[in-house]
Amino acid sequence: MKFDSPATSNPIDQLKVIGQPVSRIDGPRKTTGTATYAYEWHDAAPNPAYGYIVGSAIAKGRIKSIDLTAAKAASGVLAIVTAENAGKLEKGSLNTAKLLGGPEIQHYHQAIAVVIAETFEQARAAAQLVRVDYISDKGAFDLSKLMESAKPEKITGGPADTAVGNFAPAFAAAPVQLDATYTTPDEAHAMMEPHASMAAWDGDRLTLWTSNQMIAWNVADIAKTLNIPKEKVRLISPYIGGGFGGKLFPRADALLAALGARAAGRPVKVALQRPLMFNNTTHRPATIQRIRIGATREGKITAIGHESWSGDLPGGKADGAVSQTRLLYAGADRMTTTRLAVLDLPEGNAMRAPGEATGMMALEIAMDEMAEKLGLDPVELRILNDTQVDPEKPERPFSQRRLIECLRTGAERFGWSKRSAQPGRVRDGRWLVGTGVAAAFRNNLLTKSAARVRLDNSGVVTVETDMTDIGTGSYTIIAQTAAEMMGVPIEKVAVHLGDSSFPVSAGSGGQWGGNNSTAGVYAACIKLREAVAQKLGFNSAEAVFADGQVKSGNRSVPLAQAAGGGALAAEDGIEYDGELAKKHQQSTFGAHFVEVGVDTATAEIRVRRMLAVCAAGRILNPKTARSQVIGAMSMGVGAALMEELVVDKRHGFFVNHDLAGYEVPVHADIPHQDVIFLDETDPMSSPMKAKGIAELGICGVAAAVANAIYNASGVRVRDYPITLDKLLPRLPEVG
Repeated sequence: MKFDSPATSNPIDQLKVIGQPVSRIDGPRKTTGTATYAYEWHDAAPNPAYGYIVGSAIAKGRIKSIDLTAAKAASGVLAIVTAENAGKLEKGSLNTAKLLGGPEIQHYHQAIAVVIAETFEQARAAAQLVRVDYISDKGAFDLSKLMESAKPEKITGGPADTAVGNFAPAFAAAPVQLDATYTTPDEAHAMMEPHASMAAWDGDRLTLWTSNQMIAWNVADIAKTLNIPKEKVRLISPYIGGGFGGKLFPRADALLAALGARAAGRPVKVALQRPLMFNNTTHRPATIQRIRIGATREGKITAIGHESWSGDLPGGKADGAVSQTRLLYAGADRMTTTRLAVLDLPEGNAMRAPGEATGMMALEIAMDEMAEKLGLDPVELRILNDTQVDPEKPERPFSQRRLIECLRTGAERFGWSKRSAQPGRVRDGRWLVGTGVAAAFRNNLLTKSAARVRLDNSGVVTVETDMTDIGTGSYTIIAQTAAEMMGVPIEKVAVHLGDSSFPVSAGSGGQWGGNNSTAGVYAACIKLREAVAQKLGFNSAEAVFADGQVKSGNRSVPLAQAAGGGALAAEDGIEYDGELAKKHQQSTFGAHFVEVGVDTATAEIRVRRMLAVCAAGRILNPKTARSQVIGAMSMGVGAALMEELVVDKRHGFFVNHDLAGYEVPVHADIPHQDVIFLDETDPMSSPMKAKGIAELGICGVAAAVANAIYNASGVRVRDYPITLDKLLPRLPEVG
């Protein structure tokens, strides 16, 4: 199905099932432990062996020699795979061949071998016996020292640099100016389920059970890396214990499970041990961001500039921290630049809302700092500089943009009018109390997606698509879509996901999964409705599907009757006209409000209240959508107050590579969170009239926390995370 114009009216608008707060249909399996994750496929491939990965002990250099003698002789060992005996590995879309290092070493904990044994314990013990002699080279590990040598690098969805008008003279002439630099650290995905895979070969055919967000991408990458046809790779990933972008692409567990299974001649399981995940896989890269804003004394922005620096391995990608600044606020003279430095640290790549998450951490503090310079309320400054068109392309309006309503609604609900404009004035016993605000922004991305829908003679509708569920509720909203379209209760829908033998979906990433995957199911259901109507002798344009019946005029026939003695199936997908993006900018908007307390003696920070107001098209399921937003808000608190991969700048690795040293929020850190969804549909987005929501919830949260801390204490911190050592020396100034 080609989607090239607004869907003003369609069967999904009945909202009998879609839009309702349906509990997750996969919930019972998750809570009873019967959902099968990648490392738990005990019956699919009997008698699996176990692989244990050996990671490089240096960050940059080469392997001089590797001695496997003792490891091969250890109890239970079946095979050991290294770069020397793995065969030629081709370069995938993200240089997948480098998932197995040697002799060249690119980063610390790059996989250099996998030991295969009868049991996990035997594989782990033998891995300790692998002896490696390295030649170390001097590496580059400090982004701040490489800013001058960093090169322009395009970002996802746009060029490295943009310019409108003439920023420099406009900024110099502005009556009120802000020029500030902000830093964000390297961060880890830290998902609950580790990267894990099980591989089995049947002749020259590979089946890979793995924890992965994008099935079709990974089939293509694994096939290319192993130099086999895509048709001979089957990838299965029905349940995923969190991804956040860290499982978009194949990682060492998948490749080495496949190589290990081929070497051992039997199925092999590989899971990355938790310490290896931090340096072996991807992470959110650190940024240095300079923001300059010039405004009239009344608060109208006349000039806005955003420069960002990040680093990655050779051939890597830049963080898109300037993305939102190109679209969020008005201003005639504008400039953004992106620079990428070559670092010999583990790969930087996508992590929940890549670009906007880091960019909003800086931009939304800068907006508060500007509001203070102007003597304006921070909410009002944002409203004053709203724009209904793309500021870089004024001829292109937003399809929907309700940022002002998000800010006004949130301010009223949160009690913003009670905020003290002067920092450090509100106390609650020993606590200094402050409130902060930030806008939320994330682009709405459209990508084609397909599904197969089948009706059987008992009236059950089965959906098959390779869409994944990383904890986001894909199973449920897909079931709701099919139930709405076919006029059956959700209990009459079976959903099968995460298998490359199914039609290719949007996959999970970039907050595009929900809107696009359900649009693909919608398209398949339209085709099935036509087949049902034809089978039953109805005009498909006039047939109504409701309550398990197909009706037209005075005639009503049970839906199941259309299946006859077998099953009726249809397959289709959604594809978007490229002109849509040229005519309208599609984005999601919101506002975050936070109240914090800062201990006057210890500088301890406690988040006391949080509110998010979101405008993100039709909310397909408010219960699962709220779950996504509060999870994102919690991640935003982590980014603001505690998350930081600490770089050893001598040896080039992340020191705190476990969940003891890398801190993330726990229940005690997070207060009650409120979420408001504006009643909105966007017919230009898809037939579902929905948009993404899973990443909007993190964008701006950290800045709202930072702004609340400043309002409470009078201490402005521009370097994340905001830890007590950055506050404590300056607290007496406001004591």
